Amino acid sequence: MKWTKLTALTMSSVMAISLAAGCSNTKEADGGANPASGKEAGNVNKAGNVNKAGMPIVKQPVELTFFTGLADTNGSNSFEDRLVWKEYAKMSNMKINFQFIPFASLTEKRNLALANGDYPDALYSARVPASDLMKYGSQGVFVKLNDYIDSYAPNLKKLMDKYPDLRKALTMPDGNIYSFPSFYSPEFLPMLIGTPLWVKKEWLDKLNMKEPQTTEEFYSFLKAVKKTDLNGNGQADEIPYSGTGIGPLIDQIKGAWGVGNRGLGHKFVDVDPKTNELRFFRLTQNYKEVLQYVNKLYAEGLIDKDIFTQNGNALYAKGAKNVLASTINPNPKTQFNGDGYFGLGALKGPNGDQLYTHIKVPMVWPGAFVITNKNKNIEATIRWMDHFYSDEGAQFYFMGVEGTSYTKTADGKLEFVDEIKKNPAGLTMDQALTKYVTWMGGSYPGYVQEKYFKGSETLPESVEAGKKAQPYALKELWYNFNFTDAETEYMTTKGSDIQTYIGEMESKFITGATSFDEWDKYVTTVKNMGVDQYIKTYKTAYDRYNKSK
Repeated sequence: MKWTKLTALTMSSVMAISLAAGCSNTKEADGGANPASGKEAGNVNKAGNVNKAGMPIVKQPVELTFFTGLADTNGSNSFEDRLVWKEYAKMSNMKINFQFIPFASLTEKRNLALANGDYPDALYSARVPASDLMKYGSQGVFVKLNDYIDSYAPNLKKLMDKYPDLRKALTMPDGNIYSFPSFYSPEFLPMLIGTPLWVKKEWLDKLNMKEPQTTEEFYSFLKAVKKTDLNGNGQADEIPYSGTGIGPLIDQIKGAWGVGNRGLGHKFVDVDPKTNELRFFRLTQNYKEVLQYVNKLYAEGLIDKDIFTQNGNALYAKGAKNVLASTINPNPKTQFNGDGYFGLGALKGPNGDQLYTHIKVPMVWPGAFVITNKNKNIEATIRWMDHFYSDEGAQFYFMGVEGTSYTKTADGKLEFVDEIKKNPAGLTMDQALTKYVTWMGGSYPGYVQEKYFKGSETLPESVEAGKKAQPYALKELWYNFNFTDAETEYMTTKGSDIQTYIGEMESKFITGATSFDEWDKYVTTVKNMGVDQYIKTYKTAYDRYNKSK
């Protein structure tokens, strides 16, 4: 079976054409009418074509088109040619045409497609935010799943019953569920950490320094790296710390000052441990000290000068040159074949605080998969997606086919074949995997557990980092809060203005463009922008979240 390959698109005009073409190509294999046209199709469109359980999903073949987000690390070869999707097409009797949209332009292209009506049957790995789930769900653009879940999504239902917070986070303020999520098992801490703060052990040993346990010890390590030719090439090219943006570093260390104590899903509001009330922590004295610490690193040249502008590829190129003493990414081994790095745990701060706050919401992307009103095979599409929330489907999605992409050890553990683990052509694991699977880069809909997910987060170094973080991990982790249309209007206008201004000013404080002598003036400015209303809106959503079932 030869399927059409669509390469990554970069221009809005091309995107509009391709999506329109994708809609027009969405058809039934028996020659039924085009579902996207809104005309009546043949009998194959009806739920009677769907088997309630097992494979194949449909009796007569069905063909669908999905708008599909794509990470840089996921390659550019078509999904249809990869092992998992070729096999699933045979199993399910459903052919899926995946239209690639690079994550770098995903939001723009998705918004354009939805606004123009040029969207296909479903949006896959499309990072649809909760606000758009509510907006387009209430308009009927996204299919309401409530009435289908019991009959056609037993695996998702089982997870929502097991983890009530998942159901809360998926349920919009109007009481409806419009999407399948990207869901990580709450017990899989290395996955929720995702990107630890890595340190090169060989260099630490050369400096005769112990593993940093505090923010001051981490600073001392970076400072020692700056003045030592640790890679032995006769050049002062060692970079103490590098990453993509300054945010990941702040998110990793802010727990050393006791802020951000409800997880990465809530970057402006947490709970004041003294009052147990919601607080806007980005204006607190503790958070100011976080910024002052990062400013000290930047001012002394301990942070890569390219930190605010470089992308992942630029970072990994530096890693491949053996110049990085510390960095934040999923795992140096898989990202740039970087050996000898280990992850730090929760650093202790100057005031005795020690929290590991860099923990994702288990439901990372609420709108990882949505079905649109162009789709005339809703039941079949739901069953197609729901399979990957079962153990069998998840193992297949992440590992592929036994004997081809993975083997099973005597004790029952799953291991990728050597072509993937030790690629003879020198490919990284992520690069080698693009022949078989499509989960690299994240944002996919599905259910992740440690027993069958073999990405960066399950490598020994990542597991060890998770063990270090465990004693200091957050006791209470908030899932996503969902806002009403009126609340969303505020959060995307005045609330967004506050967030944007804070981001701009924090960069200036870190780089020294603005002195910390201006801090009190800055706080007053932000408060005058409406922080009280921001907190009030947040609390309303928080209260609704706690009351939902």
